[in-house]
Amino acid sequence: MVAEKTLNSLLVELFKDIMEIEEKKLITEEFRDITYNDMHVIEAIGLEDSKKMSQIAKLMSVTMGTLTKAVDSLCDKGYVERKRSRRDKRVVLVRLTERGVKAYHHHETFHKEMISHILEEIDEEESKVLITTLSRLVDYFREKY
Repeated sequence: MVAEKTLNSLLVELFKDIMEIEEKKLITEEFRDITYNDMHVIEAIGLEDSKKMSQIAKLMSVTMGTLTKAVDSLCDKGYVERKRSRRDKRVVLVRLTERGVKAYHHHETFHKEMISHILEEIDEEESKVLITTLSRLVDYFREKY
């Protein structure tokens, strides 16, 4: 029973802290015109060539309407460019602008620092246990919800 309460408390605190800290760390003076959610749309678009809106919506588990609204805002702010496919005019492609790439790297740096800190504090065996445990947690959420 103590383990259950401790795990519950740690998970609740971890999820809350990650969201709060990431938002504070990501939305700096340079990127004050975008939101925490915008930063995750930028991450989903990624650095590769243009992606289909439908791919991004699926990746983020959001509706096309929700994604369209976010991409409209990011286009207006200069982080994203949108165009129609030459092969199929129904397909909308998006890609990051130079400003969007800069925001992407800013977000990536936050995650790299977090992971580096964790890995500095644990040995290889603990790392394997952590990966296995977190993988099981991810599997649970995907299967259950």
